[in-house]
Amino acid sequence: MKKLKKPNKTNIGGQAVLEGVMMRGESSMAISVRDEDGIIRVETERYKPVKEKNFIFRTPFIRGVISFFSSLLSGTKILMRSAEVYGEGEPSKFEKFLSEKLKIDVMQIVMFIGVALGLVLAIGLFMFLPNVLTNLIATPLNLEKTSVWFNLIEGGIKILIFVIYILLTTLMKDIKRTYMYHGAEHKTISCFERGLPLTVENVRSCSRVHDRCGTTFTFLVLFISILVFSLANSFLGAAEIWQRVLIKIALLPLVAGISYEILKLLAKTENPIFLIFKAPGLALQMLTTKEPTDDMIEVAINSFNTVLAMDNDPAIEPVKFVTAEKACDAVKRVKNALKEGGVEEEAEAEWLVSVITGIARSDLNTDAYISPAKVERINAAIKERLTGRPLWYVLGTCDFYGYELNIDERALIPRPETEELVMHACESIKENSTVLDLCTGSGAIAIATKLKTGAFLTASDKSVEALSLAKENAEKLGADITFIESDMFAAIEGKFDFILSNPPYIKRGDISSLQKEISFEPVSALDGGEDGLDFYRCIAANAKEHLSENGVMFLEFGIGQKEALIDLFKDFSKVEVIKDLNGTDRILKVEN
Repeated sequence: MKKLKKPNKTNIGGQAVLEGVMMRGESSMAISVRDEDGIIRVETERYKPVKEKNFIFRTPFIRGVISFFSSLLSGTKILMRSAEVYGEGEPSKFEKFLSEKLKIDVMQIVMFIGVALGLVLAIGLFMFLPNVLTNLIATPLNLEKTSVWFNLIEGGIKILIFVIYILLTTLMKDIKRTYMYHGAEHKTISCFERGLPLTVENVRSCSRVHDRCGTTFTFLVLFISILVFSLANSFLGAAEIWQRVLIKIALLPLVAGISYEILKLLAKTENPIFLIFKAPGLALQMLTTKEPTDDMIEVAINSFNTVLAMDNDPAIEPVKFVTAEKACDAVKRVKNALKEGGVEEEAEAEWLVSVITGIARSDLNTDAYISPAKVERINAAIKERLTGRPLWYVLGTCDFYGYELNIDERALIPRPETEELVMHACESIKENSTVLDLCTGSGAIAIATKLKTGAFLTASDKSVEALSLAKENAEKLGADITFIESDMFAAIEGKFDFILSNPPYIKRGDISSLQKEISFEPVSALDGGEDGLDFYRCIAANAKEHLSENGVMFLEFGIGQKEALIDLFKDFSKVEVIKDLNGTDRILKVEN
């Protein structure tokens, strides 16, 4: 027998799934599915190579039977997994009840039911129905059930039903797309076997029919069944239909084993003599495969390359799909993950999920679905947060006084207490007021004040990095603010009706003992000197020069600093201490 000459020999085979392709190699499997966000998601699995399994898995005929039934189970499982990625994939309340209360694996049950229904359908369509129809034809023709013609008619009806079944499935949109992915699978394998680089262009030019296709195997099963069942019929005589069907079911493993060996044999030859045996299966593949789009080819190439790499490198670890998740479940999962990692603040979980998904915190306790892409971002954020990096740096944004600011290590993360400073200041600031924001950092105070009052805002900071972030936020939110690089008042000119500031006020010796998250923030935005009051001394000494007559300052300060600050600003006409919402002395209001 003439061997098939191909530059690259491979045993990698595949299966089309919902919006994707599965490829199976010697020791690994990969399912690639393009999700609703257009991202190719991959799940991989490792298993023992056939050569390392028990001899029974390598025994001719028996291996075909094992392959036939394992394909039914694995094929159903793979289809279900692909549906989880492309669709919602989240179990219902009833499914959760079975899983959590009764300890029943719902997916295993569904898979079992799917296989059972598939077998019932196959028995009904390809055993019971052909027998009934053949009897209807044979009775007026006086054909014996054991005659050759009876069996040929029954076999022909089986093949006709199979072809009609395939034609009908092509009318279904999802099945038609699956057939397109089937074409992508074949083209990718053919491209590799031809020795061509696996590019979309090269794959597109290859044939979408292949000798090792399951469609050809199914046809061989039908064809061999005609011969095997004909032989069985000669011994059954005039048995009842149900008896004949049971015998055929019993003979199905034998049919599968013979068909498998013939398929492998035909796949190894290009000899024209054997083309007559290949032709029917190849012709049927023209129905079960369709020309794929380029994005489908990309999915098939991804699956093939993944399996090829895993077969060649045993060190590559298997991965699981990231699937859609309900918002309420995501919040619970994040809370548990953060708590186990030492983050006790439960509100962080809600903020993390809300910011990434765009779902309002008030709507998180719902069944709204989060796409796999966003679930992936949530997982990455959890991992990063558990390193100690502050939540808002992880998310890259924070809410301040109703405005979303970009935030990173260039500036201090705005605190809720600072919102209260803005609130009190905005009660006095008018549209024509001039306002200076010292130590602006992210620009939070200046931007919120500008957008709330419309006043003329100037913001300064000695940090070039912080100013760059503040400018980004002002541009993002449409706040017209004058930014000045200045070490406190050094580059400030003119007088202002209001001076606002949240300067560094942590004692230098206390910084190292602060919680881990604080260590990610710029030290220059925290260090207030030995006693934490250096910046207030500077403000007290220079403010009169830059404060209009009857001008007012609003300054945030730390716990235990009230008395010292009152003494520092005793030369001003009025000093008032304002408590925050927690009843802590927090804001100093100083009038010129």
